Amino acid sequence: MKSGFVSIVGRPNTGKSTLINTIVNDKIAIVSDVAGTTRNTIQGVYHGDGFQIVFVDTPGIAKPVDKLGKRLNKESYDSLEDIDAILFVVDASAGIGKGDKAILESLKKVNSPVILVLNKIDKLTKEGIVKAINNYKDLFEFADIIPVSALKNDNVDRLINLTKSYLRDDIKYYEDDVITNSDPRFMIQELVREKILNYTTDEVPHNITCVLTSFHDKGNVAEINVDIIVSRDSLKKIIIGKQGAMIKKIGTAARYDIEHLLHEPVYLELYVKTVKNWRNKDKYLEELGFDDEI
Repeated sequence: MKSGFVSIVGRPNTGKSTLINTIVNDKIAIVSDVAGTTRNTIQGVYHGDGFQIVFVDTPGIAKPVDKLGKRLNKESYDSLEDIDAILFVVDASAGIGKGDKAILESLKKVNSPVILVLNKIDKLTKEGIVKAINNYKDLFEFADIIPVSALKNDNVDRLINLTKSYLRDDIKYYEDDVITNSDPRFMIQELVREKILNYTTDEVPHNITCVLTSFHDKGNVAEINVDIIVSRDSLKKIIIGKQGAMIKKIGTAARYDIEHLLHEPVYLELYVKTVKNWRNKDKYLEELGFDDEI
């Protein structure tokens, strides 16, 4: 059996999480239109005929403005160590940005082959796709260039087959029924955060995190408490909503996905707490899984 690890990197909001969900045909990474949704490295496992690819979804790389941003970038760059190939995902419909060029400069120091994945081609004409390829191809010595639409599952099978040719190992890392290394408890707090991202204003997402504080599986029902941490009281009011309407909406949608994840009924309690400047506080960064000092 051929096997190996492939890292997915790129700027925020290029569709990396959508791509990994499409590859494994399940929801293992939360998705929203908000830049910087992914905050932790997530492994998704693709099982093919005689091969296994472990895809490593990383936080989007952007100029950091706080400790959280610095640790997110470190997570992404650390994922490039000892990897078989790198998928550099770009939003083909958005054009080349400074962030793309900065990442490519960093990738020049990496020995692994880099495959350019031009995502969101569903937004482009055939001529637009050709133009995007031409715009990128001279910026870096890419091992391959492939246009895809992760959202429409267009050309993703070809990407998988292409990636297979770069695998260097011959051992089986995961059993056939495993599609991710993410702990269900981690996924629970992420699913709550996803609903907040999707239901609230643009101002809210960058200032919230979710921490699972209690999980009791009683066999026929899972009782779960999640704290929603915001940086100021005005955001707390937005998330709770008028007469609690927003927090109820968030909880109902999150509970539906959590029940799908756990395969059992769920009793979910959400609590909103204000912790000023939490993005620079080690306590909350460590609870999110960032233990390394910057």
